[in-house]
Amino acid sequence: MQRHNHYEAAFEDYLRSRGWSYIPVNEQKKLFFSSARIKSFDFIVYRPGNTAWLVDIKGRKMSAPSKKGRRYWENWVTQDDLDGLRQWEGVFGKGFEPVFIFVYWLTASGTEDLPTDVHPYRDRHYALAWVSAGEYAAHAKQRSAKWQTVMVPSEEFRNLLHPISEA
Repeated sequence: MQRHNHYEAAFEDYLRSRGWSYIPVNEQKKLFFSSARIKSFDFIVYRPGNTAWLVDIKGRKMSAPSKKGRRYWENWVTQDDLDGLRQWEGVFGKGFEPVFIFVYWLTASGTEDLPTDVHPYRDRHYALAWVSAGEYAAHAKQRSAKWQTVMVPSEEFRNLLHPISEA
């Protein structure tokens, strides 16, 4: 976790407000397993009565809806993000689920159509939602071969999102 990252700080504040137990991952310390470097994640979140999450935070800025009333759900991740979460799932085993938490900084009003939780933090508002890394990977399409990024088409992605409060 990077405490200077406002997306991660807003998510941590949300966890505190819910009273959920969590462990932020110190990204200063490089994580190694079986002599191969595995991309780290940001949090372990212990949800009451559920599996624990291995969380990779993806912060994005969301502007006003388009003239057609649609929002653009920017949701790209790197192939390393997906591969790392898959490997960590193997390391942690049963009882841990790898997820992406998308934290959208809302820069315009009109949040009623969002399938997310909206959380105020330091004079900003953030829409927070999660998708399992497995579901994301099953629907992902290549975005950029050069940058090794993938994404899920916007409408399809919106259907995969879950509000964190319903986790």
